[in-house]
Formats: sequence, structure tokens, C-alpha cells
Amino acid sequence: MKQILQNLKTGKTELADVPAPVNQPGHVLIQTKTSLISAGTERMLVEFGRAGLVSKARSQPDKVKQVLDKTRAEGLLPTLETVFKRLDEPFPLGYCNAGVVVNSIAQSAEREAQEKEDHGPSTTDQSRPSSMVYGQSSQPKAAPSSMVHGQSSLFSKGERVISNGPHAEFVSVPANLCAKIPDNVTDEEACFTVLGSIGLQGIRLADPKLGESVAVFGLGLIGQMCVQMLMANGCRVMGFDLNEERMQMAEKVGAKAVNSVQSDPITAAQAWTEGRGVDAVIITAASKSDEIMHQAAQMTRKRGRVILVGVVGLNLNRADFYEKEITFQVSCSYGPGRYDEDYELKGRDYPYGLVRWTEQRNFEAVLELMASGKLDVRPLISRKIPFAEATKAYDTLLKDPRALGMVLEYGGEKDIAENRTVRFQTEAFGKGACVMGIIGAGNFTKMTLMPALAKTRARVKMIADLKGAAAAHLARKYKAEQAVSDHQLILNDPEINTVLITTGHSCHAALVLEGLKAGKQVFVEKPLAMNEEELGEICKNIRMGHRAESIGKESGAQGAEREAQEKDEHGPQTTDYGPALTVGFNRRFSPHITRVKAALGGRMEPLTLTMTVNAGIIPSNHWVHDPERGGGRIIGEACHFLDLMTFLTGSQIKSVSAGMVDGMAVNEDKMSILLTFEDGSVGTVNYFANGPKSYPKERLNLFWEGKALQVNNFRETRAWGVPGFRTLRTRRPEKGHLQEMKELVRFVEKGGEALIPLEELVNVTLASFAAMESAKERRVVEMGDEYKGVLSLLGQRA
Repeated sequence: MKQILQNLKTGKTELADVPAPVNQPGHVLIQTKTSLISAGTERMLVEFGRAGLVSKARSQPDKVKQVLDKTRAEGLLPTLETVFKRLDEPFPLGYCNAGVVVNSIAQSAEREAQEKEDHGPSTTDQSRPSSMVYGQSSQPKAAPSSMVHGQSSLFSKGERVISNGPHAEFVSVPANLCAKIPDNVTDEEACFTVLGSIGLQGIRLADPKLGESVAVFGLGLIGQMCVQMLMANGCRVMGFDLNEERMQMAEKVGAKAVNSVQSDPITAAQAWTEGRGVDAVIITAASKSDEIMHQAAQMTRKRGRVILVGVVGLNLNRADFYEKEITFQVSCSYGPGRYDEDYELKGRDYPYGLVRWTEQRNFEAVLELMASGKLDVRPLISRKIPFAEATKAYDTLLKDPRALGMVLEYGGEKDIAENRTVRFQTEAFGKGACVMGIIGAGNFTKMTLMPALAKTRARVKMIADLKGAAAAHLARKYKAEQAVSDHQLILNDPEINTVLITTGHSCHAALVLEGLKAGKQVFVEKPLAMNEEELGEICKNIRMGHRAESIGKESGAQGAEREAQEKDEHGPQTTDYGPALTVGFNRRFSPHITRVKAALGGRMEPLTLTMTVNAGIIPSNHWVHDPERGGGRIIGEACHFLDLMTFLTGSQIKSVSAGMVDGMAVNEDKMSILLTFEDGSVGTVNYFANGPKSYPKERLNLFWEGKALQVNNFRETRAWGVPGFRTLRTRRPEKGHLQEMKELVRFVEKGGEALIPLEELVNVTLASFAAMESAKERRVVEMGDEYKGVLSLLGQRA
């Protein structure tokens, strides 16, 4: 299918071929009929993309500070690479969409639940893809159907709906961000709904009463709709703008319009209100100047309200607001629920009686105003443009300041199934026997995995992501053969023998199981699993499922003898057991760690290890802290360092004792973890999120037999008391990703022992669970006693 994308690095606006979206639980799949170009927001994005690097930096000083901090910590070259890769990511344009429902998972989930209750689970329905959720946004699993409220359960195939979906032929949108279009509202009118809701939320915050006087600064699309909605509310309205045509539009619906350059806005407002001042001001303008805020405060009456919907300078003069006790508030997008993942992505509506106007109910209110004739957006349509010519519309948007409401019109019916794969006529960068399919095209894949794979013999046949634009961009850039939105296409492709899973944490385990059952070699980014149950299922499938034919039928001593014999012959985990599994514990493959491991050869006593991780703070509402989505930073990130110590000691973790720091919003990312190993070694992982960015991110110290080693940020490795050891320095942090990918490709092509024994993968994953248990319950967790069930699946003694 086609979608409009903006490249923020080159400034190019293109109509790109991308895979059409798949059905997702809690989402509505829509074929677009019309979409509206937001003249303000989209003009700003296109101008930003076409600006030079210096101009980009000046417009985002907060980002410049982040770049400087990263440069100090990791060096200039890797920092510049990161910046350019992020800018190179295509940005989907548009958020005002009207179309027809192709499928509503929210609706079918409820029906399926009822059918299961009546008849039991169905095994014949193959129409819906897996409910796995993956991709660069790391979206959460959808809520059960009982938690999906609002109109979502009412959407039916063929119904017309609006959404905040982008400019694309098909869109998949969370149900709470959709609303049904009344019969007497056209698609052209309906696509104005989302912008209208932005204005309506500003009006709700202003809380205008019948007969009050309200000023509107900025008579663009949102400002014009605000004027009409305020008039419908029984208010007197004065509008300010520089454009005479827009002023005339406002006057035609009954507002008083003033040119804010030719006349003094404050004087005009005072005269209009007979010196009393306006009751409220709604600012929908876009300006870097602070003058609009000053004028708004000056024209407002004592204890009046000023609501900011647009973007203006906010260097406020305290006296403007202090003397008259003026209330100032910034309006957030479409209304309550915006940016709340529980509401938008998990489908949990707010109680009607407590939150009367959510963003979805604001959509409905705007549509009702259109249906009743109280909001007429037809005069706001300045151009109708075929979707195939959409890129020309953006040139017009930048050149013509009068361009207001540009509506994109889409063609006829399309088969969505035929649009879920984009094929590229390109020669793949690898021609080896390792044929890969990658599930997940997020930041890790883009920034780290694909650059590493490009230096191997791997042939990347498919890249899958729910966000088709991300998959298509990576496939095009790195010469992969196909971009898809349905990961089942990878699992069902007989030519693909290796699956790489780089999705959000919540679906790692389920995708691992799918990959193993499909007979693929599986590489999954950490964590392998988020709980014991998931880990147990993986162990059962690898050890019980793939080895059942060879030893499963033998019992007692004969079976145990055969199992021991196979371990002696083949090692802990080999391709002889069927598909193999490895986890992205890349640090054990780092050239720094290779040198350290070599220096440890021949040691006669246990190690003492200390790993200090200056992880940096992540906001408490970030998905990684969500127990359902990320599992927390210890399970999701600190497991790296548990594995590193396991590798260096050559011994499994025996017990875990951990403590957390109290007193901050998130405690679990400030933890000290004490590990004891089977060989007597002792390790401490200090995982702290409360340190300065100027301090090194990762520092490892090892002590034994009068010797010491230190790995500093994976850029420098030094030794004390180790004969012949030469300090290793690298230009950038070398954390082992390239070496890991080369070893993975070698393993797939030539076989042999797995990159990381399954027993170690399980031991490290269980130790991350144990750290959480220990810190919360303030006790030492003995691995063998705590996790007998999972360990028994490996044939290990508890």
C-alpha cells in the first residue's frame, strides 16, 4: 500500500510503498477514504525536515544537550552515527483520517469469547493473525475484551469511522481513538473531526458560559472550528489573525474579526467588551513570540482564563497574570486519555460519570455538531487532491500561506491481504546459507542489529513490523528482499531458517515458541521470558518436544543414560536436538571480554566481580517499567550483566540476594544484586538509575590471586598484576554485537554447540526473577530450591 512519509534527515516527502497493517487486538483496521492535511503541524514537520542540521539543532536545544552528554560518555563518532540514524527514520505524516472498517478485533474478540463459552475454543479460524504485538513503539498487549469499552465493541465491517490514523491507504488504530461517522456527514467533512476535537478540548478547559465573550488568537483550521463551536455554545467571539481571507471566514459565521497587525488586539478587545475585558482567550496560533501571551493576559478580565492550544512563546510576565489572578492552562491534544497507554492502547475507558469527555467522546461530540449543522467545515476545504499526488500538496503547503484545508481523496477498493508484503528488486547483502527473517524493526534493529548483520554473510529475506513503514525503510536501506507486517509470513517461509526477534519484551517468549515450533533457529533479544511460566514453556518445548522422539520413549535408567550420553557427545545444546535458541547477551562476545576471559585462563581460585551500571533514569510511565510490557529494568536489562558474570566465572548462579533504594518514583531500577556461583565466585551487580550522565555507563572490575582487571565502558580494558597483558582501547564502546552476529551466522551455517548453553540461558533468566523476589521480600533466594519446577524440565537436580 501507499503511505506518506517524511524523512527528517533529507527533508524528502514521499509516497512510499509499505506493507499494509495486520489486525491487532483492541484495534480497528480501516481502509482510508479521505484524510486531512493539518496545515499547522504538518507544515512545521516538513519545514523541520527540509532545514539544515544547524537549524534543526537550534530549534531543539534540549536534544543538543542530550547529544553532548552522549558524546562525553561514548565519543563523537558513535554519537554522530546515532543522530544521523535517528533523523533517517521515516516519519509518518497525518492524523486526520476517515474511512471504512475492514475488521475490528475489539468486536471479534468479544464474539470469540462468547463462542468459547458456548462451544469451546475453535481450532479452525485462521483468519486472524497471532496477537503478538511488536515493533518500534513497543506497544502493550491488548486488554481482554471485557476491558474494551466505548464504541469499540460497536464497530462493524463496512461502517464509516474517523480516527487519528496517518495518511495511508490502510490504517490500524486503537478502538478508543475511533468514532462512527453519522449518516449525514460526508467523508470530506468527517476527516476534520480530530482537528475539531483539539479545539473542543481547549474550549472545555476555558469553560465558557452562555453569553460570555471569548477571544480566539489564530484563525487557522482549529481556530475557525473553535469560533463556530463557541458560537454554538452561545458565546460572543472575537478572532485575531493576519490573513484577511481567514478573518472574513470568521465574520461569516458571526464573529468579530481583527487584524492583529493593523490594530492593537488589546485595545480592540477592550472596546468590544466596553472596557470589561474578555472572559477567556483561546490561543490556537503558532508563533515563537511571547507577545501573544502578553496580549491575551492584558485583554482578559480579572480572574479570566487563558488556554493555550497552539504553540507560542512562553516567557510569561508574572505581573500580567498576578494582578488579575488569571488562570493559564495548556490544553493537551484531543482530551482526557491522550498519551495514556492504558486508555489508548489497552482499551481501558474512563468511567463516564467521572470523566465525561474523553478524547473519543470529544470525537463524537464534534461529529454530532457536524451532523446537526452547527459546525460547517465545508468552507474550510481549500483543495481536494488525489492521494496519488499527495507530495505536491506539501509543496503547495509551504509555498502558499493561504492553503488551509487540503483534503486527500483515496481510490477505490483494495485487497488488504495483497498489500501486506513489499518486495524489493535488490541483491541481498549476504549470500550465505543463513537465511534470516527479522521480527521487529525498532531502534535496536535499526541502530545496532542491521549494521552488524550487513558485515556478515547472512541473507536477510524478510523484515516484519506492525509499523510497515519501519520495516520497509530498513529493508530498502539494508537491501533485504521483503518487508512485511505479518510475522507469520516469516514463520511459514520454508527458505528462512533463522528468526531474529527484536520486539517489545512482552511477546518475546510467545514468539520464541512460535519460531521453535516452526522449526527455525531462534535468536531473541533479552529478556528470554518475563516470568517462570513463560520460561517453563520454552524449556518444555526445547527439551521435551524436540528430543522426545530420541529419548522420550525410554524410561528409567535407560533414558537417563541416553540423555547423559547425548550431552557428552554433543554438548549442552546442539542442532541435533532440533532448532536451537540463543539470547542477545552480546557483552560476552565483546573483544574486551574475550581478552578478559583469556587472562582468566588457568586461575586456581574463585573470582570476585563487581559490575557498576550507570543506567540513567527512565520516566516511571515508560513501557519498560510496565509489568505487563517490559517487566522492569532488572528482568529486561540487568540480565545482561548476570550473564556476563556467568560467562566469566564459567559457573552457574547458585544464590541471589538483592536490595533496592527507596524514596523515588521507581525503586526497581536502583538495585544492588549479590550473586554466589557454584564454583565459589562472588559477584555484585550495582544497577543504578540515579547517577550523572557524565559518569561511565558500565564499569567491570575483577579480582583474583593478587590480580585485577577493569573494563571501563567497553572502550578500555586494563590489568594489574597480569603478566603480558596489554591495555586494550577501542574508538567506541565495543559491546559485542558484531561478533555475536558473526557467531550466530557461523553456527547456523556449520552447526555445533549453541552459542550459549540452554542451561545458562535459563539460569540467568531465573536469576533476574530471583533478584526481584529477593529485593521485594528481603531474603536470599537459593536457585535450586526456588525454581525446582523449571529446572526439572532441563533434567537438572534442584
